[in-house]
Amino acid sequence: MFELKLDDARYWRDCVEAIVSLVDEGVFTISKEGITLKAMDPSGISMVSFFMPSKAFSNYDVEKTASIGVNLDNLSKIMSRTRDNESLVMKDSDNKLLLEFAGGKSKRRYKLQLIDIKSKDEKEPKVEFDANVEVDGEHLKNVLKDASLISSYIAFKATKDQFAITAKGDSGELEEVHDVDGAEVKKVEASKDASAVFNLEFLENMVKSSPVGNPVQLSLKTNQPLKLGYSIGDATIVYYLAPYVEE
Repeated sequence: MFELKLDDARYWRDCVEAIVSLVDEGVFTISKEGITLKAMDPSGISMVSFFMPSKAFSNYDVEKTASIGVNLDNLSKIMSRTRDNESLVMKDSDNKLLLEFAGGKSKRRYKLQLIDIKSKDEKEPKVEFDANVEVDGEHLKNVLKDASLISSYIAFKATKDQFAITAKGDSGELEEVHDVDGAEVKKVEASKDASAVFNLEFLENMVKSSPVGNPVQLSLKTNQPLKLGYSIGDATIVYYLAPYVEE
């Protein structure tokens, strides 16, 4: 049994949007510490790892750890109907997730049927990254849009004092090189050069929910999975994406 309350329902809406950008169903584990979810996307080339601590909620009542299977696409549709100045209470009820929105003198309740998902103990890739880069989220979104004009793939390269983004396609090429200036690229730390190529569509889906003004953290190792993460309030979301390697 659990009952969780957020004073601003938009907070949970934004978290769900960040998850559903990659996976359409998953298992939330609700423990004393907070809510976690780890899931692979259907293609198996990317993964999402989400954690929202109990302190993010105005009320967090959890009797014992619970795991609930949820159709995230349906949950996202419900959360998209969030209105300004609404609070949200979530609790379990007869194998359903009860979502109660309250604003002013009115309340709305949805009951979302829980689903059986074969629970897998998804493991995050164990990679000793050679480079860590901190990029302004809005700038990264714009660069990915630029790259999508000419290619379906994008290359990242981090060196000791630079971060480069390149894309190549039949119609042309894009190259953008950044020194660390504290505005667009806030930090580059590299023990050795690191570079890899990644699927652009997956990257766009990963960053589209990053809040305005928040940095995005990138961790790189040559031809190894990318780690990409950012915060949504107290919640953290981390994605992993396998590199594209030409046959």
